[in-house]
Amino acid sequence: MTRLFFLAISTLALAGCGMVPTGSDSSSQASTARVPQSAPRPVAVSQEAQMCLAGLNQSGSSFSPLPDKYYGAGCSAINSVQLSAVRGDRSEFGLSNLGPVTCPTAQTLSEWARYGVDRAARQILGSPLARIETMGSYSCRNVAGTTRRSAHAQAAAVDIAAFVLADGRRISVKSDWDDGDSKTRQFLRIVHGSACKRFGTVLGPEYNAAHRDHFHLEAGNGSFCR
Repeated sequence: MTRLFFLAISTLALAGCGMVPTGSDSSSQASTARVPQSAPRPVAVSQEAQMCLAGLNQSGSSFSPLPDKYYGAGCSAINSVQLSAVRGDRSEFGLSNLGPVTCPTAQTLSEWARYGVDRAARQILGSPLARIETMGSYSCRNVAGTTRRSAHAQAAAVDIAAFVLADGRRISVKSDWDDGDSKTRQFLRIVHGSACKRFGTVLGPEYNAAHRDHFHLEAGNGSFCR
């Protein structure tokens, strides 16, 4: 993302109404009626969204703002970004298999990755972080066993599967939570606990069998940590 994006924010905000695609009918009334619900909206129109993107940019993260998407049935990706890399204390590390995430979720994820994961990797395992492997973010689905929409349905949750270190080691939630060596198990519990201090909901292998192979990190104001 270039800094030209931030120079264009004010222009996007002023031109917001004119950026929605219209139909071919010459009547503005008919054109408005034909605008689909899922039509892209201008990026970062609200002041809150602009501030979040500015903060994410200041953190050194690599990302691209995405247009708002409404998929219906309670599923959407509003004020979201495509986050590709996060800046650590000493270097940048990547994120694999990550789809759209809301900007606040991306901001919390980048802070956790830098201060909670990279530093723990260097202190406990003796190697900096190189990459975080995810199992995705946005998905139009319910919480398992319920009729309630998951935070994934609003792009406000990320599932973390593994951590790859600069020395080549791969620390897997599935393989190493119980069966890793003592330092690896300590590392996973430290980063899990660090996530609990930042995210509203954190679910891991000790929550239930469905989370035996990943950490579910969900944005919000709660404090549910398992």
